[in-house]
Amino acid sequence: MNAQPLRIGITGLNGRVGRLLAQEVPAAGAVLAGGTTRDGRPVEGIDCPVHADIATLAAQCDVVIDFTHVSTVVAHAQALAAAGTAWVLGTTGLSAADQQAVDLAATRIAVVQAANFSPGVTLVTRLARQMAAVLPGSEYDAEILEMHHRQKVDAPSGTALAMGRAVAQGRGIRLEDHIESGRDGHTGPRADGAIGFAALRGGQIVGEHSVIFTSSHEQISLTHRSFDRRVYATGAVRAAHWLRGHEVGLYDMEDVLGLPRD
Repeated sequence: MNAQPLRIGITGLNGRVGRLLAQEVPAAGAVLAGGTTRDGRPVEGIDCPVHADIATLAAQCDVVIDFTHVSTVVAHAQALAAAGTAWVLGTTGLSAADQQAVDLAATRIAVVQAANFSPGVTLVTRLARQMAAVLPGSEYDAEILEMHHRQKVDAPSGTALAMGRAVAQGRGIRLEDHIESGRDGHTGPRADGAIGFAALRGGQIVGEHSVIFTSSHEQISLTHRSFDRRVYATGAVRAAHWLRGHEVGLYDMEDVLGLPRD
């Protein structure tokens, strides 16, 4: 067992989740080894080295927690793989090329990638996959409803899309071939086997997600509500600790929670 405290770095240290991570890392018995900001300037109230360069941060850490913009994913994948530094990745909205860079990094370092680090969301997503496997799309329409704060810039959310992929996986189909999002105007009848999405925005709601299966005779809903962004920070720090001692590869929150593969 490694007796040395885990050294964790945080990208986007001055962001909302970054600031929470800076509190949760020492609370979990790890060392806040440093962080990045766009200009490399220190963040008021956070006592750690701050850099503008991910490679400099990677060299000082055992693991980096990353919730920054999708435009940074490729550069971060390359820098962390080169440094041999483990990676907890919560950035969403990745393109195929971005995901390829993550997959390549995972051949050299251990990576936990998740659209959401909440244990509750992880379980709801898993249940959605299991339910979709036994509730055929020909009989049960699948709809995913999400609501977030008014500042959120992407829709559907990364978590909603992850839930949609889980439904598609349970049914043995590709989400991209069955997604219906942003219905407006005269859309015609709902397509058989479609996986629908609706996105609501307002106030300062942290995050609400529902997966709804509806047939002609019944409806089943799985709902998760986040009250505090801290749940994402604690989950990410938990994932960082879990990575210690694990081999090179790509993992997710089901692995971190120790859930058996179905």
